[in-house]
Amino acid sequence: MKRIDFLQAALGASAFVGLSLAACNDKDSLQELVNNTRLKVNGNMFNFSSNKLEKVRVGIIGLGNRGSVLLQMFQYLVENEYAEIIALCDIEEKKTNSANSILSKWQTTKTFIYNKSENDWKNLAKRDDIDLIIIATPWRLHTQMSLYCMQNNKHVACEVPIAYKLEDCWKLVQTSEKTKKHCIMLENCNYNSEELWILNMIQEGVFGDITHTEGAYLHDLRALLLDKNYYQGQWRLHQHAERNGNFYTTHGLGPISFYLNIGRGDTFSHLTSMSTREKNLSIAAKQINHPIKEFKCGDFNNTLIKTEQEKSILLQFDVHTGRPYSRINKVVGTKAVHDGYPSRLYIDSEKPEFWGHKWINDDEYKIYREKYKHPIIKKLKKISQDFKQGHGGMDFIMIYRLVRCLNLGLPLDINVYDSVMWSAITPLSELSANTNSQSIKIPDFTSGKWKINSPLEIMREI
Repeated sequence: MKRIDFLQAALGASAFVGLSLAACNDKDSLQELVNNTRLKVNGNMFNFSSNKLEKVRVGIIGLGNRGSVLLQMFQYLVENEYAEIIALCDIEEKKTNSANSILSKWQTTKTFIYNKSENDWKNLAKRDDIDLIIIATPWRLHTQMSLYCMQNNKHVACEVPIAYKLEDCWKLVQTSEKTKKHCIMLENCNYNSEELWILNMIQEGVFGDITHTEGAYLHDLRALLLDKNYYQGQWRLHQHAERNGNFYTTHGLGPISFYLNIGRGDTFSHLTSMSTREKNLSIAAKQINHPIKEFKCGDFNNTLIKTEQEKSILLQFDVHTGRPYSRINKVVGTKAVHDGYPSRLYIDSEKPEFWGHKWINDDEYKIYREKYKHPIIKKLKKISQDFKQGHGGMDFIMIYRLVRCLNLGLPLDINVYDSVMWSAITPLSELSANTNSQSIKIPDFTSGKWKINSPLEIMREI
């Protein structure tokens, strides 16, 4: 792409208002372009509580691979009258039929179906008997659907990422604040038992002061990306053909942000990003004679983030390379260190003679795992085991927490500021990776409200 097209793809049109094309082609003006996307926000959705909803009435848009799993996470909630599925939408009739067939096994009330056209989802959004809309569609639709649903008086829970243009991140915050509607990203890894265990240990002081963290999305997706039937129209593969950066920041960054109290006493300051050359995906494409054989996305991306409290975050992204799955999940503190995949824990000693280089043994590890088990896991582990298709149960816990917070009129675990801060790293990583790893100041979407130290909502028992 020409430079102007690349910048517009990452930033959006608003970045160029009042700036000349010559300025846009000046490499030194990159930060100015980032700053120019800003919209007026006030941070009023922190600790926001909507009216209690005795039974949350739900619409789901998108019933493909992800949406069909999320639908099944509602079974317990529907059967216990915490929620009701009012409407289902997908552009493919076979998907709505399949979803409705699953739903009919555990919900007796009628469900309305929307599959007549690509814009039929808007008719679902306009219904006056829906409180919450779940969005599980291709990435390019996430922002526009989230905005439209909020504008039609609905709370929104959208799959990741909720946006991949900086301009869209601002629009989501501004619209949520204006409409007073929850707008959250469904980041399921924040609800995984390992991440919740580490979070609880951090809250209990086991790690001391944290200095560094690492997270990742290392997942061999070559077969799925190149499968003509898996991602409808191969929309995800086209992202790799046209862009270069970290496209999937939130699985690693979501839990880390909770570890570091991002938005609740600390925030992201600046980042730098670099990608390797691309080799593995094009080799795989040529092996099966796929029509797309060249890709702009490098095989491996490293994005390094500094926080205002001078902590560092290393995010890695690689879905091209044959390798075991990992999110790394590293936490480094003054008293302890954790590495994930496999999970290992090191507890430091206050006595120099006991300083060492070994992880604690299996018996000690089990003691820590049991002692610091998160209250959410204690309460929901048995129930969530019935929903293993939801990534081992964490999808169920995520949906349970969302619905129960709405039932009780409580602030949600993940808010609109979390959602856009975690998503904004994608376009910023693209800008940096494609400008010789230029350091970029990360926008403050909270209007300074991140400076208020406040407890994590996910630590509440409900």
